[in-house]
Amino acid sequence: MPTEPTTPHPATDPATPHPDVPSPATPDPTTPHPARRDLLRTGLATGAVTALGLAAGAAGAGEAAAAPATAPDRTLTLTGHLPTGAADFVYLPVEVPEGVREIAVSYGYDKPPVPAGTPGNSCDIGIFDERGTDLGGSGFRGWSGGFRTEFSLSRSAATPGYLPGPVNPGTWHVVLGPYQIAPQGLDYHVEVTLRFGAPGPQFTPRYPAERARGRGRAWYRGDCHLHTIHSDGRRRPEEVAAGARAAGLDFIVSTDHNTSSSHAVWGPLAGPDLLIVPGEEITTRNGHWLALGLEGGQFVDWRYRSRDEEFPRFVRQVHRSGGLVVPAHPYCPYVACQWKFGYDQADAVEVWNGPWTYDDESAVDTWDGRLAVALREGRSWLPAMGNSDAHSEPQVIGSPHNVVLAEDLTRDAVLDGLRDGRSWLAESQAVRLEFTVTGHGRQAGIGEELTVPADAPLDVRLDVSGVPGGTVRLITDEGQMHQESLPAGGSGSVVWRTTASLAAYVRAEVRHPKPDGTPGKGNAMGPDLPWGPMAALTNPIVLRPEEH
Repeated sequence: MPTEPTTPHPATDPATPHPDVPSPATPDPTTPHPARRDLLRTGLATGAVTALGLAAGAAGAGEAAAAPATAPDRTLTLTGHLPTGAADFVYLPVEVPEGVREIAVSYGYDKPPVPAGTPGNSCDIGIFDERGTDLGGSGFRGWSGGFRTEFSLSRSAATPGYLPGPVNPGTWHVVLGPYQIAPQGLDYHVEVTLRFGAPGPQFTPRYPAERARGRGRAWYRGDCHLHTIHSDGRRRPEEVAAGARAAGLDFIVSTDHNTSSSHAVWGPLAGPDLLIVPGEEITTRNGHWLALGLEGGQFVDWRYRSRDEEFPRFVRQVHRSGGLVVPAHPYCPYVACQWKFGYDQADAVEVWNGPWTYDDESAVDTWDGRLAVALREGRSWLPAMGNSDAHSEPQVIGSPHNVVLAEDLTRDAVLDGLRDGRSWLAESQAVRLEFTVTGHGRQAGIGEELTVPADAPLDVRLDVSGVPGGTVRLITDEGQMHQESLPAGGSGSVVWRTTASLAAYVRAEVRHPKPDGTPGKGNAMGPDLPWGPMAALTNPIVLRPEEH
């Protein structure tokens, strides 16, 4: 259970908002659906925007007249009211004159009491510079969701979640994201302080290397869903890197919500023993997805819904960079988390997110059901992934993680292994396994295909350790075909025989015992899970009968 109510974990605290929630999404205001987007383009529903602290004769609301570099700070106060049903994003224009060294923003909003079961007010914040707010455009300068009440940025530095860089004159936009509005509406109050002076030295990003010291073709362990203080995590990047090393991981992917700001600080924290790959978690209003393997500093927009038909555009953006598109925790029960974009354009799917819960069971069942359909239709199948989604203590980095067969410990090799499904999911470094199918003088492993005569006997073998009293389940397109318990020491081998005529694929699960100590049969009634918590899960070995 998290120590702070603002950083819950989807699998441990169902009574609180999901940690990914504070970054909602909407389509670009210039695309169709004007009823939802055109409303509040300037950020005003009912209420007013006023300018405080401006010199006499300054421009109107949200504007500041040009001033010399020695001018005193100027604070603009922007207020307004958002009714229930307001647009996903509210764009507040701010005129930035010449000579501004730093922009500092703070905000707040009312939280009136609401009836039981009714969502209260929750509102995110971010900023776009003079280059504009177009969807996928170049104006993005940072996002902190609902995790911070204030931020600043300049040429030299920025609050985590925001991008250092030039503070050029022009129309900037503070962006509010009201993802929940109470029946009474939401009253917001934003203060923008413009600080004048010399711009300061240019910020130099330090992106991580794309290669670490590997072992050649080998199995490498990595967590591909992690958060830091650059979004809604409470761990600093250096703490995440230390946690990854303590967990015995070979690689991690940085996936802060809706921002690329952390990419620039990972360089010194990587090393020969730890590959760090830039990424992002894109939190739309119709589900969250991971962009794994982005170029350093690359930003992926999140301001759209499924019906806007914008998702394919950003899939293409990630694929052009050689990255992977992975729907995250698709059955998470929190606001805007359930996956609504389909899986046809995905490269893998996260079926295990943090401690094992009901939504993971649903994700595995859906993934397994799609395997047989894909193989029947001659399409590529979707690999499974598992990640910790760790935000803060006591959430455990690397629980679970992916064990990937890669040609070496490089960004491209690891992504290739994940894309091809040459991977299995482990609860921790303590869990180890080997999974093969052998027959007719041939052998295949996880993520591979074995083509043999239809009736040739095939021996399915799983060697596992690190799961005391665990339960091994062997599953095909017909469902569970074999179940066997491990000894108290947690190590054992299970062998089961089938043929390519009987099984289109075979995969393995290793479960902990249920709370009552039994292995489970999948038919439990009542509040408990049908099986014990997952300890390991493999991607399938595909079995194909030879054609004559």
